[in-house]
Amino acid sequence: MINAIIGGALIGISASIMLLFTGRVTGISGIMGGILNPKSSDKGWRFLFIAGLVVGGLVMVSIQPDNFVVKSVATNIDYVIAGLLVGFGTLLGNGCTSGHGVCGLSRFSSRSFVATITFMAMGILSTLIFRLLRGEI
Repeated sequence: MINAIIGGALIGISASIMLLFTGRVTGISGIMGGILNPKSSDKGWRFLFIAGLVVGGLVMVSIQPDNFVVKSVATNIDYVIAGLLVGFGTLLGNGCTSGHGVCGLSRFSSRSFVATITFMAMGILSTLIFRLLRGEI
């Protein structure tokens, strides 16, 4: 539980630093979208941000590999479908859980509140549907 508290605090501090020093919201889908947008002129910091997420994850896997053991019955096609649904949801919701859930809620955005509730409800519903289809429930 202490790891979750520390992780949550670090996410909050990181988002606050980003907003304070750049005036930008730390929404991963928006940051990634800027990398993929050919008209974007600020790809440098965006690439470094995403690279930092990847490198940070790799460092943690090497330090504490037991924390990353996943016992899943999901197939590769399940992951592809989930990824496509998440991508569609971020387009539809004009942002992702990090942008709306962390940054938007902390700014008391009613739009982010609705988006976050919708993300969570659909995540729960999707999990229930997949488990029902597999006969796990």
